[in-house]
Amino acid sequence: MRTFVAWLIAFTVWGIRYTCRVKVYNESRPELQAGATRYVYAVLHAHQFAALMVADKGLGAMVSRSADGEMIVPTLKVCGCIPVRGSSGQGTANRGGRNALQNLVQHVIQGRTACLTVDGPRGPRGRVHKGIAELARKSDAVVLATTIIPRRRWKIVKAWDRLQIPKPFTTLELHFSAPIRHRENESLEAFRRRIQRAIWDLEQTTDPDEAEYSEPRLPEDAIGSATQRAA
Repeated sequence: MRTFVAWLIAFTVWGIRYTCRVKVYNESRPELQAGATRYVYAVLHAHQFAALMVADKGLGAMVSRSADGEMIVPTLKVCGCIPVRGSSGQGTANRGGRNALQNLVQHVIQGRTACLTVDGPRGPRGRVHKGIAELARKSDAVVLATTIIPRRRWKIVKAWDRLQIPKPFTTLELHFSAPIRHRENESLEAFRRRIQRAIWDLEQTTDPDEAEYSEPRLPEDAIGSATQRAA
């Protein structure tokens, strides 16, 4: 039954995808591609279905070996994405997450793109975990903080992430931050915080009503953001 439901969801997403229009803001990918610069996407868990509707062909996405992970695999496949899994021998606690991250690093090094839902799998909403910083640093890629805002959408308001599902025939507004590069001698935590600030600022600008449900900015993040703008 779960397999049937998973494929039903997959073809529903695929069908909605081809009724939607996409409007892109702050596009930097052509320049990155021209310069042979690798890049990865940092998206919120709430935007995962909308992200699949604008995904690059061959996009790598980390999927756990949990039952919930199995449910999303068919959707990834019909949208032209590549599920990247960890070894089943990694243990129950992390669902092979460390091994999956290494596989995703190799995927990016081979010249393809990848995406991480940076506050998943259980939040807090809007809290960027260190995986995206580690992925970018190890693969020598820049990070594009990304929001995908459907103009018309359903919201699962009782879910921790307030999952959004685009309605058919809507416009998906695809917003990017400026490319975020790992700096020489920068710690992983400092890099993670810069990604955190970028996606926090982006959601505040592009979807302020939903941004109210994300984890509040830390005082040191606010200071860092002000310093970055002044520079």
